[in-house]
Amino acid sequence: MAMHRVAGLADLRRDRGIQVDVGETKVVLVRHGDEVRAYQAECPHAGAPLADGAVCNGHLICPWHKAAFAISDGHLCEPPALNGLTRYPLQLIEGQIHVDDQPLPVRHASRPDDDRCFVVIGAGAAGTAAACALREKGFNGRLMLVDREAAPGYDRTALSKFVLSADMRPDEAPALRDDAFYHDNHIERIQGEVMKLDVVNKRLILADGRRFEYDAALITTGGEPRALPLIGADLPQVLTLRSRDDARKILAAASPGKHALIVGDSFIGLEAASALRKQGLNVTVLAHHEVPFADQVGERIGKALRTLHEQNGVLFRTHVDVSRFEGDGHEGKRQLEAAVLNTGERLPVDLALIGIGVTPSTQFIDGLQLQEDGSLAVDAGMKAGKDVWAAGDMATFPIDGQPQRIEHWRLAQQQARIAASNMLGEDKRYTDVPYFWTFHFGKRLDYLGHAETWDDIVYLGEPERFTFLALLCKQGTVAAVVACEREREVALLAERMKQPLFKDEALMLIKQMSEAE
Repeated sequence: MAMHRVAGLADLRRDRGIQVDVGETKVVLVRHGDEVRAYQAECPHAGAPLADGAVCNGHLICPWHKAAFAISDGHLCEPPALNGLTRYPLQLIEGQIHVDDQPLPVRHASRPDDDRCFVVIGAGAAGTAAACALREKGFNGRLMLVDREAAPGYDRTALSKFVLSADMRPDEAPALRDDAFYHDNHIERIQGEVMKLDVVNKRLILADGRRFEYDAALITTGGEPRALPLIGADLPQVLTLRSRDDARKILAAASPGKHALIVGDSFIGLEAASALRKQGLNVTVLAHHEVPFADQVGERIGKALRTLHEQNGVLFRTHVDVSRFEGDGHEGKRQLEAAVLNTGERLPVDLALIGIGVTPSTQFIDGLQLQEDGSLAVDAGMKAGKDVWAAGDMATFPIDGQPQRIEHWRLAQQQARIAASNMLGEDKRYTDVPYFWTFHFGKRLDYLGHAETWDDIVYLGEPERFTFLALLCKQGTVAAVVACEREREVALLAERMKQPLFKDEALMLIKQMSEAE
């Protein structure tokens, strides 16, 4: 144990941290009122340098994926991180900051002994976040996590971004938690397909006949990729992307010079187009829109994205649909050969990836009424019914007073942490800000907020050069932010937009941050 003088108090700012070396350990220093705190320098989620993030409303916000931590003690406030920050002892002596190179012990929340049984159905982003949050908050009863896959939950966002480009093997998609975590925290991972959730009798029945009684249930089963009900859609090379196994099948059919058809211009579809082009495939996108994502990010940014794809060799086809797929070969060795369009045109195709959205995985729920799209309605506390909560892609929840179903990875985790709190008797409500990021030909775009309509877009920088920040505003208030290479500003706004943010105030905050760089 040794104290190291690392900086002067005058070196610190109130809107961000600074990274320093404490012996061989890197830490980030942040101001907490008139005090200073020292934490691990990298975000526990993906290793982002926290000093590149922002400090706002008592939170330290990660620059990459907008995880947020309390400056007071480092505890986790916002995912996608699943645990808080390691803290280091610190002394302030005559304006100089001295930090110990040995971290403080981690203190865990504790509750009275609990004989209840909680079951979390689905072990993806939301389910894993909920299980972690329940133990983090001191729940010590029986906790079951039901998963159809054998391996622990993993980061599915890496599949379309990095696995299909061969930058990462399918089994390298990062696990959200390793096996040791589940063992050490007494979380029972139960592999199996759910056949029925009997809400009335509080009973879960698996396809193999196993039955479990529960006291509270959280449904986080997400969605299943929509398939095309077409002739030839059962050919082995007509695929969707949701899992590592799906990615393996796509990679098995992908090699330089082959022809890939992407059906649908969703974010996953165009991320896959980018990834497969990097592998040297010829890629055609059957797009539903002349300008991709115009409804989400506006015409100008959408056009810039389409131009980026076209400059990298992606061919867009609009106003056409697939009528059928054709293939040849015997059973077990059938090979996709072509996609026939509704115009009669025949496109040679070796691989077809269907990216037209997902259908909520709710067919097993008995005792709760589903929405028209198959989703499960929840209130702002993620409650779906008596002793039943839901979070993620299969949940319709109120945001800005309107029911919405938003398929974002981090949003699913936000909802899951709220549900976990309320399963333990708290009264949390969704007051957060949705966020996701997308990746195309080396360009990363951040999207913050949720805007279905807007009456003004303010551009700082040029979307065409992919160095910009855009404020999508409605009646003078910022509804959403789209940005590229403006990570610190987006980190700040991720926290500040939890309250109504007027356009002029947002511009002032961004200007102040830029001037201080």
